[in-house]
Amino acid sequence: MKNKGGIVIIGAGIGGLATALRLAPMPVTLVAGAPMGQNNSSSWAQGGIAAALGKGDSAEAHAEDTIAAGGGLVDRARALHLARNGKRQIDWLTELGAPFDRDDQGNPVLGREAAHRVNRIVHADGDGTGAVVMNTLIRHARATPSIDFLPGWQALDLDVAEGRARAVILAGPKKFARLPCTAIVLATGGLGQLFSCTTNPPAACGDGLAMAVRAGARLADLEFVQFHPTALATGRDPLPLLTEALRGDGAALVNAEGERFMEGEHAQAELAPRDVVARAIWRQLQEGRKPALDTREIFRKKRNRFPLIRAICVEAGFDPAQDLLPVAPAAHYAMGGVAVDEKGRGSLDGLYACGEVACTFVHGANRLASNSLLEALVYAEAIAADLAQDGAGAPAGLEDCPGLSQGMEAGKEPILRAQLRQLMYDRLGLVRDEEGMREALRQLAGFAGAIPPRTPLAAHVLVASMIALSALRRPESRGAHFRLDHPKPEEEARHSFYTLDSFRAAAAGELGRPWPGAGI
Repeated sequence: MKNKGGIVIIGAGIGGLATALRLAPMPVTLVAGAPMGQNNSSSWAQGGIAAALGKGDSAEAHAEDTIAAGGGLVDRARALHLARNGKRQIDWLTELGAPFDRDDQGNPVLGREAAHRVNRIVHADGDGTGAVVMNTLIRHARATPSIDFLPGWQALDLDVAEGRARAVILAGPKKFARLPCTAIVLATGGLGQLFSCTTNPPAACGDGLAMAVRAGARLADLEFVQFHPTALATGRDPLPLLTEALRGDGAALVNAEGERFMEGEHAQAELAPRDVVARAIWRQLQEGRKPALDTREIFRKKRNRFPLIRAICVEAGFDPAQDLLPVAPAAHYAMGGVAVDEKGRGSLDGLYACGEVACTFVHGANRLASNSLLEALVYAEAIAADLAQDGAGAPAGLEDCPGLSQGMEAGKEPILRAQLRQLMYDRLGLVRDEEGMREALRQLAGFAGAIPPRTPLAAHVLVASMIALSALRRPESRGAHFRLDHPKPEEEARHSFYTLDSFRAAAAGELGRPWPGAGI
């Protein structure tokens, strides 16, 4: 017998909107903490969508590139399923009206990015793919009667009984409420804002992960956080991204001496896997050699190829046709997340996850460029198909949820959050070691003991602490997880899994004292 309520989707990026549209005409309630199209990574995506559409390319080749980039942790069958669904997702978006860039014969213009053996990145409006796809999905979602939007509410927690998701706890401007449901789809995005240097929008703080793990769900591979090599080093927060497609079109990485330093780092030079390029740039920074991206020839010859990048550079005081663009690695994408199966189902009945909040085991230790939007679209379809088998009841109304409290001193949270972000960037950033990670875990335990529960910062501290513990307990370097004290991978590749209980037990073992519970 089903519990009261329908399907609730938390998050209105590409994963959430695609799931809602794929479910139509089944009724869904979509909870988004920001206005549609704002404050989500999907709208900011510059690179495009990877799909094996070109002559001589194949889904098998795409899958092999995905596996090669993933450091031994990619599920081969899921990678092949992802690649085989690339054309299907592009066709679906095209049917919805997404205007992908095409040549004179009407074929998609395919770009190339790091670790892809061929050109297979589909773009829209040059470097504006995310915004174009989002605008297309938003337009259709607003016109779909089965999608009920719930403005003005922020998802706070999941209500679970007998191992099944039963409701979402929401925080409004002045009160809390409970929204009963039959199933919950988490599509809340990533966690880059846990680091002081990131390309992610302000809302990307891992809140969905905190909700899931507090409810009893299993998380996987949290230590693998990809740093994009080429954020424009302006000192802004977040840092503007310089898409990898620039390097795919021939942009070169140079230092203050004019050396193309990637030529000595990897056979693919600027198109090496992201972790390789990011660490090479980091070393240049440590040596004071001022790494920069040389885009001058591209912008002289292809003036309209990257309109968004041009606007970003001009706003920051650079002319990409005349100036070298200073770059630095920045937290960009989380490979880990809520562990899900091939249908997007989490370890709790009725809980699904889609997009960056999920760990589908497709990205492994180091995501292949432009696979993220494809993954969100493929798993949105899979989740909708699975939910459609059981049907769904009509959406329930909000119920008052008295007795909850939330808050801390108004001036205290921004200070602690800034400290948290700097700690994570310094100790759990691109390059790590045991001493730094242990110090981070100790400081995070102090934060956890000082922060009231059900505050945003409590969720952020919990997720940051799980990243720190997962990284500390992986004594190797693999993909995006690089340790100076263990620079080589172990012989056997393994995933890491934690529930809240196993995290607390493991953290207590590392600290020699119980993990404080007030911040959880």
